[in-house]
Amino acid sequence: MNQEYRDIMQDGLWRQNVVFAQVLGMCPTMAVTTSGTNGLGMGLATTAVLVVSNALVSSVRNVVSVQVRIPIYIVLIATLVTLVDLSLNAWMHDLYKVLGMYIALIVANCAVLGRAEAFAARRTVLASAADGLFMGLGFTFALTLIGLIRELLGNGTLFSQASLLLGPAFSFMEITVLPGYGGTLLMILPPGGFAVLGMLLAGKQYLEKRPAKVTVPADLEPAV
Repeated sequence: MNQEYRDIMQDGLWRQNVVFAQVLGMCPTMAVTTSGTNGLGMGLATTAVLVVSNALVSSVRNVVSVQVRIPIYIVLIATLVTLVDLSLNAWMHDLYKVLGMYIALIVANCAVLGRAEAFAARRTVLASAADGLFMGLGFTFALTLIGLIRELLGNGTLFSQASLLLGPAFSFMEITVLPGYGGTLLMILPPGGFAVLGMLLAGKQYLEKRPAKVTVPADLEPAV
């Protein structure tokens, strides 16, 4: 992997993570992360839109005038979101019912249009698709992690109803960590989402600002 794609991967997964660095897409982040399954489903749907929209925007960037580029980008994104919405309704109807209107709101997700304008409109198709993939995976990671923490603290489970929402093949993901746990209702309500997000943002800041250990060569160590 060359340096360009290594930077794209690191930016999408960590340095410019949609949720933990740019703090975008807060509507679905707070609304659908009541469980890890919901976060995973929403993240993968958004990833599909990001990959294809970035590739399409990059492919038409030289034939679309500057004056009408934003409406064109929005039409492309809205078309892709409609296809994802219809696909989920047809093949993953239970997940579609849980995510509801938040699938359609991918059109208004600042991360999708932002990557189209900031990256795909200036780079090659392959690099733009890679950017969409890693930005989407970073978004999926953030939503799934928040959902798992809220679900664990709220219900004592991980990936509950995965087989119902994603299909029977995902039943192995369903884990009851704390049998008989009464649950903490606050964690699956909106305040719980903000609390978990705040703690994770603080953790990321701590990891990035933590001073690196300095290794002193053996020949420079003071004599005892």
